[in-house]
Amino acid sequence: MRIAGIVQESIVDGPGLRMTVFTQGCPHRCPGCHNPDSHDENGGQEMSVEEIIAQLDRSPLTCGLTLSGGDPMMQPEDCQRLAEAAHERGWDVWTYTGYTWETLWQEGNPERLALLRESDVLVDGPYMAAQSSYAAYFRGSTNQRLIDVKRSLAAGEVQILKRPSHLSHFSKPES
Repeated sequence: MRIAGIVQESIVDGPGLRMTVFTQGCPHRCPGCHNPDSHDENGGQEMSVEEIIAQLDRSPLTCGLTLSGGDPMMQPEDCQRLAEAAHERGWDVWTYTGYTWETLWQEGNPERLALLRESDVLVDGPYMAAQSSYAAYFRGSTNQRLIDVKRSLAAGEVQILKRPSHLSHFSKPES
């Protein structure tokens, strides 16, 4: 798998202490992206999924895995394996993508849909610098959505997660 980097203990890529894997390769190339070095699919470094999984247990306080980028949907099978390993540890999984939920479903790529189903929260949509805001909770810009994947799959439509709590593990949105 090609990655741009790993942050072992992040507090900005979802709630709680998380391991964030920045995948390499992004077709969106959003102007103002905070991680432009991750765009080139040939950049970064090669790491095996097994090497990354071995890092999951390095911090005993970590409670989640975040797949960011680049765009994890460019390497969906490897990212799905990482998400499965995180779930085996009782962690939640957040996946950031420049694609929208609707685009992923319309596209129908089975590997991308499998990664989507293995995610707990999908942060979707391209970064838009004009909509950047500190109020964009765990998002780069306000057009991006925090989608509760399990609830959305059950409801058959997007269910927005608004202010996840460290303790609720995303069981219900705030009113």
